[in-house]
Amino acid sequence: MTVYERTVAKMQHLPEPLLQEVSDFIDFLLVKQDQTQWELWTHFREALDLAESDFSDYLRNLETYEEGLARGDIRW
Repeated sequence: MTVYERTVAKMQHLPEPLLQEVSDFIDFLLVKQDQTQWELWTHFREALDLAESDFSDYLRNLETYEEGLARGDIRW
């Protein structure tokens, strides 16, 4: 039995909520394999972290943002 066959057999026995998690994880793996999509995802994640941070981290986050701009990781 191949890895593919074993994996499909396991998935056939999962309850629907866990199957949705497996599907989400597969989507994540596919994004991670595409360099452009992965860069967009990591940029989105960093921007989200910055947006959700509180003011106690403001200066540190501002410095991180400015460093990202200087490196060219973030564009205006």
